[in-house]
Amino acid sequence: MTASTRPPVVRIAPSPTGDPHVGTAYIALFNYAFAKQQGGSFILRIEDTDQARSTRQSEAMILESLRWLGIQWDEGPDIGGPSAPYRQSERLDIYRRHVADLVAAGEAYWCTCTAERLDGVRKEQTARKENPGYDGHCRFRDPAAVRAEIDAGTPGVVRLKVPRGANDPKAGADAASHDVKVAFVDRLRGSVEFHTREIDDQVLQKSDGFPTYHLANVVDDHLMGVSHVLRGEEWISSTPKHILLYAAFGWEAPEFAHLPLLRNADKSKVSKRKNPVSLRWFRECGYLPDAMVNFLGMMAFTFADGREIFSLSDFVQHFTLDRVSLGGPVFDLKKLLWLNGRYLREKRSDDEVVAYLKAQLFNDGYLRSIVKIAKERFEKSDDFIAYAPWFFTASPYVEAGGDGSDLLVKGRTKKETLAILESLVERVDVAFDFSEERVKALLELWCADHGMTPKEAFMPVRLLLSGKKATPGLPESMAVLGRERVRTRIRAVLPLIQKLPEAPKADASKADAPKADAPKADAPGTSPKADDPKAVGEPKPPTSTTAPRA
Repeated sequence: MTASTRPPVVRIAPSPTGDPHVGTAYIALFNYAFAKQQGGSFILRIEDTDQARSTRQSEAMILESLRWLGIQWDEGPDIGGPSAPYRQSERLDIYRRHVADLVAAGEAYWCTCTAERLDGVRKEQTARKENPGYDGHCRFRDPAAVRAEIDAGTPGVVRLKVPRGANDPKAGADAASHDVKVAFVDRLRGSVEFHTREIDDQVLQKSDGFPTYHLANVVDDHLMGVSHVLRGEEWISSTPKHILLYAAFGWEAPEFAHLPLLRNADKSKVSKRKNPVSLRWFRECGYLPDAMVNFLGMMAFTFADGREIFSLSDFVQHFTLDRVSLGGPVFDLKKLLWLNGRYLREKRSDDEVVAYLKAQLFNDGYLRSIVKIAKERFEKSDDFIAYAPWFFTASPYVEAGGDGSDLLVKGRTKKETLAILESLVERVDVAFDFSEERVKALLELWCADHGMTPKEAFMPVRLLLSGKKATPGLPESMAVLGRERVRTRIRAVLPLIQKLPEAPKADASKADAPKADAPKADAPGTSPKADDPKAVGEPKPPTSTTAPRA
């Protein structure tokens, strides 16, 4: 059986650095279908060399989310396989051996250039209107002298000797000006060409001994027998680097197919800055896994018979790269909502819908966290029903008809308020975790950055999150809602604020909520003290490490 006729081996390699992304699920679905349609294997590999951001918690969420969608791998960190281990952090010796092999073969070299020197080179290149990149300084030095510096404790990296031309591909003071064509055939896009004048001598091993993404990617794909690489189109520009690495090792490169990116209606790339992108958010909001699979499958694939409703098994059975469109699939949440409704009405019995509603609306963990912070506000169940809907709706402020005028931060203009809220989203995104203590510290730093007191800053945030003036303390409420709900609700009000007329700085009297939501007397958590984050300092991050790439 030849390489072209044996069943394909594909993989996905997400980084465990946050909530699982819909883009990861989209790429995983197409890889899974491609392999299974032809009786092949699907590998899940965890790219966790970013030790500062990778966590086992994020890894577990990725695995759980893919299984929720019905996507199951044949090899991976949780089930093992012939190419174990499947976490890059557990494969460091493998990468170092392969880097040493490249250096010994003259295909790579040690470099001790300092950050200051590299910065100076980039500035000079920019001044000459050249593409910035490494100038090959250490490539042309005596390797023994460079090695002596490394042995003496000078930090160093290992770089690939990118071929520079037939005259002298490995050396020569003018090698950087030579050029070699690097071409490959993309299964979706046809022939693609690059030139080595566009590629500098990339780093393969960092000064801390960890591999770069490019080196680990190529070594792992080869050793795991990956025959086809299906990934997002953002990786097209990295492909020539990978092809050069395969050539340096003397290995055959896999076939490549670069899938179109998920896009918003305005053709911008789908990102958490504009839309919910966390699979956990969709799951918590009541979207069904089979509807989600159907939706993601529609992104770049069309059935020959034009059907819009299909199962995962249907998708696998009929999948072929020939029917993948490059038109830029639009991530249309209205379409997803329509699909979800179809699945609820047509694919679920009444008993199944009842079970679904119980699981969504009365999730024990979420309900318990709500009760913990809100039980002092009600005396009987009817009170809870009247008070708590904002924990369950997508955007309470928007749905209540708010126009954004009462969200302006006291003493700040519309433009300043938008910047302040954008910066809060950024802090929410990068928070190591979203515990109550972490949120308190986050809010304290956010207020300090913008010269605001909690009293000035918290009311607009409370309003946009709940549509109410009286809520439990803001840090507690944000922690219960969770990162994705908070991010989504802030994003939902930004267009309203943007539409406000230019006006003088907001008056303190504007920071009021709908009259119907006036607070009860002495309601717990509504005074400035209840929300003051200064009682809690920035907690130390957990000691757990480990992470992958999307």
